[in-house]
Amino acid sequence: MAGEAAADAATGAAAGAAAIAGRHADSVDREARFPAEAFAALKEARLLGLMVPRDLGGGGGGLADAAAVSHALAQQCPSTGLIHAMHQIQVACLVRHGQDSGWHRAFLARLAEEQLLLASATTEAGIGGDVRSSACAVQDETGGSFRLEKQATVISYGAEADAILVTARRSADSPPSDQVIVPVLRGQTHLEEIGGWDTLGMRGTRSVGYRLVAEAGRAQILPLPYADISARTMLPVTHILWSSVWLGIATDAVTRAGAFIRAEARKRPGTPPPGARRLAEATAGLQAMRGMVRGALAQFEAAADSPDRLTSLGFAVAMNTLKTGAAEAVVRVVEQAMLAAGLAAYRNDSPHSLCRHLRDAHSAPLMINNDRILGNTANLLLAHKDNGSLFG
Repeated sequence: MAGEAAADAATGAAAGAAAIAGRHADSVDREARFPAEAFAALKEARLLGLMVPRDLGGGGGGLADAAAVSHALAQQCPSTGLIHAMHQIQVACLVRHGQDSGWHRAFLARLAEEQLLLASATTEAGIGGDVRSSACAVQDETGGSFRLEKQATVISYGAEADAILVTARRSADSPPSDQVIVPVLRGQTHLEEIGGWDTLGMRGTRSVGYRLVAEAGRAQILPLPYADISARTMLPVTHILWSSVWLGIATDAVTRAGAFIRAEARKRPGTPPPGARRLAEATAGLQAMRGMVRGALAQFEAAADSPDRLTSLGFAVAMNTLKTGAAEAVVRVVEQAMLAAGLAAYRNDSPHSLCRHLRDAHSAPLMINNDRILGNTANLLLAHKDNGSLFG
């Protein structure tokens, strides 16, 4: 109950930013531009430092708070919700794995004070979308510094980010799987755009490819291997926050379809509109999605302080299943909502339009492709057997 109250408080704090995001959502989508107005409001509300501990000047919030804000934003503008989620994923990695390092504690304090926006560069040309492999490497320089060059196929909102967390091989002699992750600051980084961004949906994320060159201090490298950071934090937090965004899309789609059906019912009292049954199906799917996200969040919070539980096969299967299940569910729920509202949902110029929702929803199975995750889950299931418990 305490966690839900905190999440409600976080949602309340985000209400103004969400309203602004909604007012500019069509422009952000049409122009494929960064949602600058919404992020100015998020900074004003000091929500970019939501998960930074209070003793470092942040909000002291947890993952439930970040999920609630991403969900609220996504109901108004999915691109804004997704950028917020991606930022908070990076913050979570620093908070959970950087507090024994003076450099990272100081950086978190600066993040909270200046409301810095964080991005990530984990994908790379030539590795086929496998974020657990790197071709680039940390190259030693003199005086405790390093140089890093990466052909990043995607850095969402990279041009707007104040810092980027970059994965790379630990050294030039390291194998592809021996990775570290390091935050590099805007002044330490040169970005050369190597690809455009004209997509079906999630257009405001500006997920452009870049050649990234950074020169920074070795103290900035997070001490824990990226394999551990990924398993304990980045993978589960990513799937939970992304799924919260998709839940936000589905929530607004059902809300719009419901408003349409109720308006039609008032025109002909006593006669259920033709789309009412489809609305019931969409509502059932939405409730199932909500249960998925809440269940995964509770599972993460129960395991958060136990590296053994976080790296267990069962936990990995659960988080993978959340991602693939929620990614499929959001498309299905939005399609059902569109069938409920009919042409009113199909039109771009209708107050009940679900065109942008449908386009944005179709990004979900492609973000770390569901087929890749299902293949990974299949391999895990060769060694892991579900215990069959109702609450296990």
